Amino acid sequence: MAEPVGSADCPEREPEPKLILGEVHTCVLPHRWELTGRAAVDLLRTRPDDVARLSERPNRYARSPDVLTGVDCHLPSASGLGTRGIGTVSSWATVTEGRLLQAGALCGVAAEGPGRRRPWGHRLRRPGVIEPYGRPAEQDVAAGWLGTERRPGDLDLTAIAARTLTRVLRDPALDGQPPFAAGVTRLRWVALRADDGEAARLEQFTLAEKGLRTTTLQVPPGVRADAVAAFCHDLALHDWLLTTLLAMVERSELGSAQGRGVLTALRPAVDHVMHLWMPAARVDRSLHRLWDDVEHEPGFTRQWQNLVRRIRDQLALHAAAGLLP
Repeated sequence: MAEPVGSADCPEREPEPKLILGEVHTCVLPHRWELTGRAAVDLLRTRPDDVARLSERPNRYARSPDVLTGVDCHLPSASGLGTRGIGTVSSWATVTEGRLLQAGALCGVAAEGPGRRRPWGHRLRRPGVIEPYGRPAEQDVAAGWLGTERRPGDLDLTAIAARTLTRVLRDPALDGQPPFAAGVTRLRWVALRADDGEAARLEQFTLAEKGLRTTTLQVPPGVRADAVAAFCHDLALHDWLLTTLLAMVERSELGSAQGRGVLTALRPAVDHVMHLWMPAARVDRSLHRLWDDVEHEPGFTRQWQNLVRRIRDQLALHAAAGLLP
């Protein structure tokens, strides 16, 4: 059972959770025109008295206020243990460069709970934290969250992120006409606290079915959950860009077809996608090493640059042949 309980504006005051769970959904805004910064802020306002944040450097980025959802549920479990947990989940939405929409949800899982029910006022002092009844095994909860099996009553960050995404997509300010065809991707992530002295590390990144990706991170002590989430949003955004560009190249039949049809199919990539690649633009310095891991394996930027070169070479060849409009 889950319900919104308010905005997250209280700092965390108790020991940081050693396990953080999250999910982020990414898609193109269904709107013909690129949103201005002010329009993006208005779109992401959750209440009349809330104000979304806007940043213009190094790219245009708007972020909604956090919304807290109260949950009383079973924690995910690969073994089926299903420890009960009570607390709040943080969720929010972002718009990047007036084109890309992301919605995320996260919660930290405390190492152990109080063993008795506490008032909601206590839960609100720890926004985005779930306290278990007992001591759940971190690896068991992590594996349960990354898996695809869900039991009735389990923590469902997917539904909370999807609800946040849907709220923005249904806003009447959007005309419902995306500038190009693209799917929605979902990144389901887990972050485990490293021991003192250990650096951040990306332990795995996996492509699953139906637009789902999963990743496991190791993050140093003291790094806030929202900083970890910012990295995961950045990873999800660039995975979506790479996935979308690959789909555009495939639809264009580049290498098989010739003529203006290829150029028409590739034009949305040039107009709306290729300039958005900017890894780690808003990632905490303590987590930059995670992007080094991404570049090593699976090698996002190498694949991206290869696709971009191929598109630009094709445009150059068509220009030389006088086929460009």
